[in-house]
Amino acid sequence: MNIIYNSYFCRITSHFYLLSRFNSSIKRNLNDILLKMPKEVAHTATLKNQRLKLKEKNIKYTPSTVTLQVLGSGAYGAPRSLYLFTDQTKYLFNCGEGTQRLAHEHKMKLSKLEHIFITYPTWENIGGLPGVALTIQDVGVPQFILHGPSGIDELFESTRKFVVLRDLTVKMAECKKEKVYQDNVMKVHYVPIYNKQKLQHKSVVLQLDSDSSDDDVDYYAYAQGRQPLENQMLRAKRKRHDKNSDKKRRCLDLVPGSMSMAYICRLNNRPGTLLLEACVEHGVPPGPLLGRLKAGEDVTLKDGRIVRSIDVKEPDDPGAVFIVVECPSEDFLDSLLEEESFSLYQTSNCENDIPFIVVHFTPSQVMLHPRYKEWMSRFQMSTHHLIVNESNSCMGSVAVHRIQCKLNILDSSIFPLLCDQGLFKNNGSPCDKNKLCEELSKDISVCKGETIGTYQLRPLKSINSTPQLTLSRNQFIEETVAIEGLNEELAKYKEKVAELKNNTLYGEYPKIVFLGTGSCIPNKTRNTSGILLHMSASECMLLDCGEATFGQLVRYYGVTESENIFKKLVAIYVSHLHADHHIGLIGLLKARTRATLNHPRPLYLFAPKQIMKWLNLYNFIFEHVLEDLVIVPLGDLDFRDVTLPSNIRLAIMDDLHMMSILTCPVNHCLNSFGVALRHNDGWKITYSGDTMPCDLLTQLGEGSDLLIHEATMEDELENEAKIKMHSTTSQAIKVGQDMNAKFTLLTHFSQRYSKLPRFNDIFSGNVGIAFDNMEVDLNSLQKLPLMYPVLKLMFAEHYEELEQKAFRRQLKQSMLPNSPDP
Repeated sequence: MNIIYNSYFCRITSHFYLLSRFNSSIKRNLNDILLKMPKEVAHTATLKNQRLKLKEKNIKYTPSTVTLQVLGSGAYGAPRSLYLFTDQTKYLFNCGEGTQRLAHEHKMKLSKLEHIFITYPTWENIGGLPGVALTIQDVGVPQFILHGPSGIDELFESTRKFVVLRDLTVKMAECKKEKVYQDNVMKVHYVPIYNKQKLQHKSVVLQLDSDSSDDDVDYYAYAQGRQPLENQMLRAKRKRHDKNSDKKRRCLDLVPGSMSMAYICRLNNRPGTLLLEACVEHGVPPGPLLGRLKAGEDVTLKDGRIVRSIDVKEPDDPGAVFIVVECPSEDFLDSLLEEESFSLYQTSNCENDIPFIVVHFTPSQVMLHPRYKEWMSRFQMSTHHLIVNESNSCMGSVAVHRIQCKLNILDSSIFPLLCDQGLFKNNGSPCDKNKLCEELSKDISVCKGETIGTYQLRPLKSINSTPQLTLSRNQFIEETVAIEGLNEELAKYKEKVAELKNNTLYGEYPKIVFLGTGSCIPNKTRNTSGILLHMSASECMLLDCGEATFGQLVRYYGVTESENIFKKLVAIYVSHLHADHHIGLIGLLKARTRATLNHPRPLYLFAPKQIMKWLNLYNFIFEHVLEDLVIVPLGDLDFRDVTLPSNIRLAIMDDLHMMSILTCPVNHCLNSFGVALRHNDGWKITYSGDTMPCDLLTQLGEGSDLLIHEATMEDELENEAKIKMHSTTSQAIKVGQDMNAKFTLLTHFSQRYSKLPRFNDIFSGNVGIAFDNMEVDLNSLQKLPLMYPVLKLMFAEHYEELEQKAFRRQLKQSMLPNSPDP
């Protein structure tokens, strides 16, 4: 590999030398070409036009293959999501947190996704919608349609400040019982199921003012180059005080949680394929007769012979039936059992009406209820029942285990193996069986949900019962140790670590677990921002919580221990209101409420006060999530002028065993903050959140034992970092030097650095880089700089690719006017 790379480098360098000899006019012409060359980004308008043309063409045809796959199994901490796809169209049934990340890993393309069906408006079903919407917007999808209980589309209205959909329209289908959705793939009947007790309550009417609120900030204006930060501040002030502005008022008449939506789906009939060889044998000439035969007509030839359609074409394929249902609680059972829409598919003697599969998003305790079991037993024995709920154990990702196994070879204490037991063990034997499936399978055919479990609906109905995901730690280890020179570098690393063992300056705590170290959107190996800070054996807090932070925590600790973590969770800090830093909050609030049900304790939410508009709307429209939550506005803790009343501040600090929690505004979007945490035990940790280099943060963090600072871009992308108001690696390191931090730990890497960022000379003995699922204390930080040589070898292919991209950028830059010749 090195020889190939060196050869490539020499050839390119030689070419680079020749280019530098071009005369100035040629150089200017080349520069013009480069400037006019399209950037390597999706051209949204072009993509939209291409999609519309393709859609117009495909809408006439019934697809030949239709497949149903489990995307998220519904396991504790995993998303709940079902993926239906053809070669023309994609659909989702439910979209929990982490759906987009699993789809990316398993190459379940969302580029043709236009319909999402939601069974019940709970976070487990809708938490992934914002992330999926942003993803499909980027690939040119012009609109998608939500199907489900009324009010679901309010999720996008509530999140419009931090989930900005400028090129994507979200529409809500009219999902009434008498309505039917149909396209060229299938026909969908809506079947509402009601909680009759809740329907007896009066609906609550909320009037929402779309244009006048406590939060008039466009948190992404800077990234689009529309307004400087100062202009945003002035605009927000003007808007709040403009009494003459038009107000769009929306009235929501809702009984939250009163309805679940089931879907009876039947694929369209597909005409059998015309057998051309048979047509030739029967003497059918080319032309319109072939079309009539394909359409099922018998035709008469010129010689008087009759050619029957059934003799020259395959049999028509009647559409398979599948049903998707969620009975959220026992309060819905009366409605479910009384609903006549299911009767045809439970009692019919016609084989075409018998469902191939019924998908149950219903919770385990409801599925075990005698009345629900009786409802399931009404279906024919040939119907399969797929369970997608918390009884499953598959969390769906192999990639996170692969990289963790590799890093575990480097240092097992900093990179422990993950406790997610949802995949197969080394010896190939399955993990704990699904007890719910065992109980139900005594009477019916039951399948447990596993990510990429496949159910073929066309051309032939079939189930792939072979486990699709396997975890082979031995294979991952073998891949790693086979890297040339790695064992030697590992030995050197361990020798250096042995010399550090007596260097213990701090106690056992704090411990820091990185749950997400990537920026913007998650990829296979780096989730979005999330840091778990163990302040003591009995207390911990989170610093930011991007999408699926809850799932990351479960994957790291396992189900039982993660529940203990939630019992210890006393505070959550949200640095600013970009979605990748707080969209996972609701999932965490729900998990913590469940864990502390018998021993409730206040949970302090340190966040910009503007977050409460979103939380209050969700709490009203969807489900209650604000129990025991105490909001502490970050602006009230500004170290230059603390405005939080002293008695309240002292009570909070006493409850958290902290000497101080102080903040400062940083150079990112409006209402962005950095924080310094000083514990009663004497340690001080500063966290930057997202920011450009910031003098106030340097003052706030003076003398920190640890600075955790974002380093989104490499140094050569400083201009891009400035536009997006982020820091480069060298800038982040310099902030640590300026504040005299004892150690600087870099995180929030652009997803272009999925495995490793580029190093440079400024990386020193007190600078480290963070990985997902990395655990450190203040003593073990000194080991991190020693890892660089091993990491470069371990991820050599990725690192060489980064170097080549950097070289191409330098080459391109050298061709610009006024650039120095090499």
